[in-house]
Formats: sequence, C-alpha cells, structure tokens
Amino acid sequence: MKKKQNDAHVKIVPLGGVGEIAKNMYIVEVDNDMFILDAGLMFPEDEMLGIDIVIPDISYVLENKDRLKAIFVTHGHEDSIGAIPYIIQDLNVPIYGSRLTIALIKERLKEKNVKKKVKFYAINSESVMKFGQTNVEFFETSHSIPDSYGISMNTPYGSIVYTGEFKFDQSLTGNYDYNMAKMYALSQKNKTLALISDSTEAEKMGYNTAENIIEEHILDNFQKSKKRIIVSCYASNFVRIQQVLTNAAKVNRKVSFLGRTLESSFKVARKLGYFDIPEGLLVPSHEIKDYPDNELVIIATGSQGEPIEALGKMSRGQHEVTNIKEGDEVYILTTPSSSMEVVLYSTQNELVKAGATIKSPESRIHASGHGLAEELKMMLNVFKPEYFVPVQGEFKNQIAHARLATETGVKAENIFLLEKGDVVQYDGTKMYSKDKVEAGNVLIDGSGVGDVGNIVLRDRRLLSEDGIFIAVVTIDRQTRQIIAGPEIQSRGFVYVKESEELLKEAAGRVGGIVEENISAGKIEWSVLKQNIRDDLGKFLYDETKRRPMIIPIISEI
Repeated sequence: MKKKQNDAHVKIVPLGGVGEIAKNMYIVEVDNDMFILDAGLMFPEDEMLGIDIVIPDISYVLENKDRLKAIFVTHGHEDSIGAIPYIIQDLNVPIYGSRLTIALIKERLKEKNVKKKVKFYAINSESVMKFGQTNVEFFETSHSIPDSYGISMNTPYGSIVYTGEFKFDQSLTGNYDYNMAKMYALSQKNKTLALISDSTEAEKMGYNTAENIIEEHILDNFQKSKKRIIVSCYASNFVRIQQVLTNAAKVNRKVSFLGRTLESSFKVARKLGYFDIPEGLLVPSHEIKDYPDNELVIIATGSQGEPIEALGKMSRGQHEVTNIKEGDEVYILTTPSSSMEVVLYSTQNELVKAGATIKSPESRIHASGHGLAEELKMMLNVFKPEYFVPVQGEFKNQIAHARLATETGVKAENIFLLEKGDVVQYDGTKMYSKDKVEAGNVLIDGSGVGDVGNIVLRDRRLLSEDGIFIAVVTIDRQTRQIIAGPEIQSRGFVYVKESEELLKEAAGRVGGIVEENISAGKIEWSVLKQNIRDDLGKFLYDETKRRPMIIPIISEI
C-alpha cells in the first residue's frame, strides 16, 4: 500500500474515542513525525455477539509506521492502554507513560503473552521529550486512577494539548492531585494551537461531587449495614477501591477481590505503593465462606475488568467463588455508558430477584472520574486554545462540549466535531478538515484479532434471532440418484415435534430441487445450493414469518 505523505504542518486524526466513550486513540502529526496519544479498548456493544473487546483499526498508522516516533499514554485505564498488547507487535516505537501506567501495560503484555521487547520511558511533570522541533511535556491531572497526565506537544506552530481523562477535584491529593501551576506555565510558554479534550460528562452542569464527600457517604452506608456487602466498579478505579478498603477497615470488615484483571491491577499498584492497606484487611477469595456476612466486603469485577459481568454471574448462581444470597447489599459504583445500560438494568433485575438490595450512584456514593461542564470550561480557560477538538464521548457529548467551548470564547468555526478517521490539518495559516483515512473497529473474539467482521456478526445475529435450518442430501455419483435424504435438521427455529408437517414439506421441496438439477446434465453445486436456499427461504418465511440461516449440505459418493 502506498505510503501517505504528510502535506500539512500539523494533523490530528482520531482513530477511536469519538462517537463513543472509550477506545481512545488520537494520531498527531507534526511535519513528518507521527505520534499516537493513547491506545485503548472498548467493551462490546449489545449487537457484537460473542465479541470480547474492540480496539481501533490502525491501518493508517501501519501505512506510515516509518514516520511513527512514539506512543504516549495518559493513564492506566483499559480505554487508554487496552489496545497496546494487540498493536505493539506491528510497531517498533517506545511507549511513554507514568510509572504506574507503564507497570500496568507491562502486566497486560505479560497476560497476553506478548514476547516482543518494548522500550518504555517513565515520565513526570518535569519530563521534556524532544522529537525534532517538537518538545513534549506533561502535566498531572486528577482522575479515578493515580499518576494520570495530560500531554502538551510544543511545536513551532503552537502547542497541541491533549488532556486525557480528567476532573478538577480539590479534595484529591498525592498521586491523584492535578497540577494547575504546570498547566498555566505551559499555556504561557507557547500559544495553544489546538486543545483535544475529554467530553464524557459535558452534558452535566456544575462540578463533580468531591471524593471526600463520596468517601463519607460510603462509610455511612457501611456503618448502617448488617449484611454482606458486594461492591462493583471498574478494576482500575483505584480511588474508589481505596475508599472501600479504608472504610471496610473502619467498620472492621475483611475485603476480598473477585476478578482476574482486578487482582492483577491491584497487585501491580500495591507493589508500587499506590494503596494504603491496613495489615490483615485482605482475605483470599476461597476464604469468603469462612466469615460471617457482617464481617465481609467483596469487590467484584468481570474477567476483563468491567463492572457488570461478575454481578450477572453471581445473580444467576453461576459464579465459581460465591453467588448472591438473600440480604446481600450490592453497591454499583459506576456510571454506565449507553452500550452498558441495557446489561446493567437487566443485571439489576436479576440481583433483586436473587434477594439483593442495590445501592446505585443515585445513592450519593459515586462521583464520575470525568469533569462536568464547569470543570471542562476551566480547562478551556486555562489553555485558551485557538482551535478545539472535543473527544472521548458520543456525538451528543462532543456537541455539548463544543457549546461549552463557545462560552469560553472559542469561535464556533474553530471547533471540529470529528468522526473516526476524519483528518484535521493546519497549513500554517488555518486549521480545516477535509480528508478522511481508513478507520473503524477491530473485533477481538477469544484469541482471534480482527478475524470476526461484519459478515460473521451478521451470521451470529441471524442465528440468535431465527435459528438454523440444515438440509442434508446424499447423491450417487454414477447413477445420479438421491440415495439418502433429504434429512432436515433445525436448531432455534421451530419445535420439531410440533412442526413435522412443515419439515416434511421442506424435505420434499429440497428433494425436488435436487432431482431437477442432477437430471439436467452437469451439476453446478453452487447453483444447486443457492436454489435450495432461495426456495426454502421463501417457503419458510411464508409459513412462519421467520428467516433462519439455511445451510444445504450435498454429498456425493
């Protein structure tokens, strides 16, 4: 494939993270150098049947990989690091991130058995990375995971600033604190040509609830509880996990973790000193049964670290360690994305049916890890960008963020509402969007990367909706006669015992089509199978108003 030349001073290309909440990946090109900002995954939407995770399509990067200089990662959440194990095999570039972020990436590479040697460089707010005429600097941001950073790419044309995911919470300290002084210093050092900023909560007015208030509410709930407590949150929501640990210790409860990703992320962060844990607080999951309900807190996530899967299994009695029982108090400490809402509400019904009491974010025990409207305007006012690119959000979030930008003085014509693959470029005079590059989703199913596409998903959808209808016929090659069949098999289409007449007529139709084709001279197998599909498809729809997947199997002996 012909390499695409860079014909502008600056280009910004989102390959993920627009029109969706997650899967962050933004390409920034300065002259002839290319950089990747974040490389995240997304958990599948409802119609992605059987898919485990979704990552960005990096075809455009691979076309130009000789120009790629680095991958910069803002924080350790899966929506910023989750794609790295799947794309790094094809890229020979170093990865820059904070100490915790790098440790979590290394753990993911180990889990996915990635053998390739990758260069890592730890950054902090004092770091300056030089690439030609571009100096890359970093500023601390507050998020639900410690050691989160924004990125400022200081170019001869102005700075390209990427905020990552952030909020402004003055109750957060230490490794969760934001560095306003550094943000102002960067904004004064070089004009901000373009700001690329998190839009997740742009539709919500005001400011986030402070985390210290959330911690007080969790403690209040824990003190009132006489039952077993089960907490569900993202595996990398470290601020919430720390609050649960702290408050569990205060009410003399033990804590146990359920979830592979949760346990591995916690182990990595704890080893680096990011958790404050009283001695004897944690107990292994196999000892849960040894403790009275009122002495236990369970923190549960799914196998990939998302919050709902484990609760679903526990409510259905399918979890390998423990299940929901009458009286359990379930704390859902996450705000669902639109793709998660249906699953979440269905799971809540199952939890209640199993006897649990649900404590949800409406109970004032949750704050978002993303800035609300006033916090987003604060970021805009700090950097005062000439151009603005709202990202990390569905289109309605991007639109809401664009409105906030106009309130802070950004001209409407200087705001770019982008879709995946759209190219924003700066020619030295103005910034505009006109080109588009290849972009989309790569679906991960088990160990397969990208081998499940739209056709496979379509087939899975058909199977899930109307089932499968198989017609088997065996033909004698010499006599050109049917010697076995047609035999009809059906799964998920009709109840066979009550549909014998339907299946008998279907078999007769198949037999007639086969005899007609084999008596006509040379047998065109593809034509024969298509004729069976067409005839059966029309017949079955007329009789049942369903469209099963029809598979003719013709054997010659």
